[in-house]
Amino acid sequence: MAVFSLIIINKAGGLVYQREFQPGLRKLSTNDYLVLAGTFHGVHAITRSITPKLPLAAIPNPPITPTTATTPSPNIASPSSTSTPTPSSSSASAGGYTYPNPGVPATGLESLETDKFRLTCFQTLTGTKFLLFTEPTMANIDVVMKKIYELYADFVMKNPFYQLEMPVRCEAFDRNLQGWLRGRA
Repeated sequence: MAVFSLIIINKAGGLVYQREFQPGLRKLSTNDYLVLAGTFHGVHAITRSITPKLPLAAIPNPPITPTTATTPSPNIASPSSTSTPTPSSSSASAGGYTYPNPGVPATGLESLETDKFRLTCFQTLTGTKFLLFTEPTMANIDVVMKKIYELYADFVMKNPFYQLEMPVRCEAFDRNLQGWLRGRA
């Protein structure tokens, strides 16, 4: 299965890395890649903000069962005098709505598939986006993305000469990425 191209976009939407892995692809100019990176960054932000929230189902109060405890001392409150449970603060503050996966923030556009290619986006916690263009039938893209991110962390982020948010110019990263992708085929 073929990986066509990899694009890395910084948290501000700037293109910091672009590499093609298959010969014969239509060549784009540097300006085209810059426009692509900025456009995707904007579309990703929009899709993140319009992720629909789903209504929460009513949370029933749990039934109170009688206990077989002995008579409580006067200093300890009895179980019947405790207040009723309140709904969780997340449902109260969200106005009765939640994201499809509670506890997981909205991420925006993650995958775009056509009959010619699949675009997969992986966003790091720092906001860096990895765009991977592959064949639409390629399986285990999560494994590939994880390995690319691992190589990026090892060869780019640990490079003492790399400045954050700047273009990636690291031969070791290029060489290891190319070698790993070639070895997968």
